Amino acid sequence: MVVVGRVRKGAYFDSVTLMNVGREVASREGVLDAAVIMGTEENRAILAASDLLAPEFDAASSTDLLIAVRAESDDLAAAALVAVDELLDRARMPASTGEEFQPASLEGALSALPGANLVLISVAGRYAGGLARRALAEDLNVMLFSDNVPVETEIGLKALAREKGLLVMGPDCGTAILNGVPLAFANAVSRGDVGIVAASGTGLQEVSSIVSNRGAGVSQAIGTGGRDVSSDVGGITFLDALGALAADPATRVLVLVSKPPDAGVLEAIREAAAGIGKPVVSVFLGAAANEAAPGAEVVGVADRTASSAAAPGTVAAAPRWEARTLEEAALAAVALSHGRDPDGIRILLASEERDQIEIARSEAAKRVAGQRYLRGLMSGGTFTAEAQVVLAGMIDGIHSNAPTAGSRRLEDALKPLANTIVDLGADQFTVGRPHPMIDYSLRKKRIEDEAANPEVAVILLDVVLGYGSNPDPAAELTDVVREASERVTVVCSVTGTDRDPQNRSRVVAALEDASAIVEPSNAAASRLAGLIVRELERDPLSGRRPSAGEPRETP
Repeated sequence: MVVVGRVRKGAYFDSVTLMNVGREVASREGVLDAAVIMGTEENRAILAASDLLAPEFDAASSTDLLIAVRAESDDLAAAALVAVDELLDRARMPASTGEEFQPASLEGALSALPGANLVLISVAGRYAGGLARRALAEDLNVMLFSDNVPVETEIGLKALAREKGLLVMGPDCGTAILNGVPLAFANAVSRGDVGIVAASGTGLQEVSSIVSNRGAGVSQAIGTGGRDVSSDVGGITFLDALGALAADPATRVLVLVSKPPDAGVLEAIREAAAGIGKPVVSVFLGAAANEAAPGAEVVGVADRTASSAAAPGTVAAAPRWEARTLEEAALAAVALSHGRDPDGIRILLASEERDQIEIARSEAAKRVAGQRYLRGLMSGGTFTAEAQVVLAGMIDGIHSNAPTAGSRRLEDALKPLANTIVDLGADQFTVGRPHPMIDYSLRKKRIEDEAANPEVAVILLDVVLGYGSNPDPAAELTDVVREASERVTVVCSVTGTDRDPQNRSRVVAALEDASAIVEPSNAAASRLAGLIVRELERDPLSGRRPSAGEPRETP
């Protein structure tokens, strides 16, 4: 067996192309593994963990392309490197006589579709700002999928958009559903009267999918990009989108989704929501309800408070509900859409938790001495945050590379500690490689490693379906999940609908056949995972849970 490497200086290809080339080469006869990725420090660490870090890479920079092959012989490795070059060169060639016209510029696209009012931009970050400004000059709304755009550029673009009555969604906006059309990473959901504003792509996907699966529908779902709710940007797009949905006659219920915004931005959002004459459900993951400005009316999802009558000439503020999880927010929105009181979801969630307690006891009984920790391997930052919110107070010693809700910071995301929730969609894992919703290779390796760890009892996963995501996650995951389930409990959720290209029911059935426990939401999966660990933390003699740091006794 040999490992060989090659460096292509300054070569840039999009991450999906690199993933496809790497897969095709790895499938060649005699090739045991292959990787085609950019030379970032994080990617080097991944190559090292996979025994693919060739000495040729020592002098490479982060802007260089690294090609690594592990093969059964020198000749097979050399042939694989030639195949990589051929595949990359072919990827650079323009399509000859394709059926679909692909314009080479913004101007070409506008000439082909003169009535367009939105442009989706997905180019390298250093070029994205200029292209977005040109689009705004043409009176086009912008969905800026690109990341690595300077914050100063974002602020300037959004200020210009506000002046022109337009929206800039992003940078790093991965999801939107506009007039029933899913854009980028989005799901095929039913049309309806629930409007969503989200500074989180996976959060938008989870809420919209649950709303659709529970019998309601979505009017519009507007992504803003996660940095929009920072103190620097000030929630420009979030507030403008909120105003647009407030004025939209097709939207009767609003859902606001974000990881914790800046305190000042959170206050501005709550103040704006207070003046809307429509029910508003919000979920600011990890932000406590008592962080509202003094006098603000913020009520729990199970504590509906009717607003007082407005003064003459003003718009009466409809009641507002603040949910703790994406699941609660979606269920509350469905209830409101159907004309029901959201307080009823308390009964539903309590019933689900009682069932989960029984499952947790059964699963904990299967684990052997020493198994006690949870490892969450998440593809989305919002699901990482939501898992921590759900687990806070349930189990101790939670670490994360994206800590919230009192978790401790994990200094090295490749080295988990105790109960760990890792965001594998963080920049350190996605620079120069596809997002983990597309490419499962890193997560499969982590599942194998964690299942082999004698201290790990539970692996928590999120599986996100929809346009842009991996076309067949069932085929990707079933073998590794089945093998892992022989040693640990695998708990997961599947975000999506049966109308998605992957078909949610089919994926759920395949994972359950592989012995995974599939829950209806990420919040429910996180809760079950926490209940299992909590059972394992109990003193087997007294049944008492140890306090933080107290060792667990064994009989």
